[in-house]
Amino acid sequence: MTISLDKLTIRPHRRSMDPKLATVDSMKHIPPPSEPPKDAWVSTDALGEMLHSMKMDGVIYSRAELTAPWGIDLPAMSDMVLFHVVTSGHCWLEMEHTEPHMLKPGEFALVPHGHGHQITSRAGGTSTNIFDLPREHVSNRYEILRHGGGGDPTTLLCGAVRFDHRFSKGLLQSLPRIIHIETWNSPQSEWMHSTLRLMAAEASDQLPGGETVVTRLADILVIQAIRSWLAQSPTTHVGWIGAIHDELIGPAILRVHRNPSHDWTVAALAKEVSMSRSAFSARFSKLVGESPMQFVTNWRMYTAATWLKESHQPIAELANKFGYNSEAAFSRAFKRVVGETPGAIRKAKTHF
Repeated sequence: MTISLDKLTIRPHRRSMDPKLATVDSMKHIPPPSEPPKDAWVSTDALGEMLHSMKMDGVIYSRAELTAPWGIDLPAMSDMVLFHVVTSGHCWLEMEHTEPHMLKPGEFALVPHGHGHQITSRAGGTSTNIFDLPREHVSNRYEILRHGGGGDPTTLLCGAVRFDHRFSKGLLQSLPRIIHIETWNSPQSEWMHSTLRLMAAEASDQLPGGETVVTRLADILVIQAIRSWLAQSPTTHVGWIGAIHDELIGPAILRVHRNPSHDWTVAALAKEVSMSRSAFSARFSKLVGESPMQFVTNWRMYTAATWLKESHQPIAELANKFGYNSEAAFSRAFKRVVGETPGAIRKAKTHF
């Protein structure tokens, strides 16, 4: 498997897609998070647990049926993770300050930062803004685009997602502009090709429940792309990702992640990893970019927001669960971190 590339972007169609759908609550059928039983087996891999908690908040995707010559210009879309999956034929992905990359069946490109780019039937070809091309509106989150001059065919699945996880931003900011995954000679090739084929079939057959299947498969592909890059990139041991990998700070993060309602203090966390309070605080702040207690507060508020979206537990009970003596104090801390009040999150099921 190799890694390269640098861009991609997809916006909701301005004439048919509701932008609010990018914040669809895709987790509403998942039970609220809970602490694992003390005698249960739990992972010791902090990064693995963080990846596991990165759930997609809404998926917008399109099936593109293209015939050469063709070219599509995709404008930048901030705060979105974008991907292209080639299911037949080939295409070129071009981005400013990046060498053109050919994508073939069994390959896909992930654009973590939503940069603008072009996909074309040949390198250097002309392209048309995607919003100027006619599309068939199949459902609220799925469209079919047909474009080209009638020559050799290419079929793509393109998607735009957000992660419903405040701390995903720390990880995503550490990723390159483009991740290009080639699966043919990798140990994961068999299941990844099967995933791509199933994704293509579900998108084309339009059977009941197909959107849900494609959404879950897209989740797998995006996480796998991130995992592949993390496994091979020499830069994964610096910055925020470096903190997760760190033999001392990683386990501390894991403890907070598993039990955010615990009465954590800097001294308690330092003791958990056998460090002095001052040394732990300095190392944590340097690697994570915020103090241990800032991290604890932020993680508690994210967890509380998840509970608000997925359960009907009263806000006052959540405040008590996370160590606040009053609902008002909890609400102030929550709004400071999340940017919305607990009531607004619960009422609107808002993306944060």
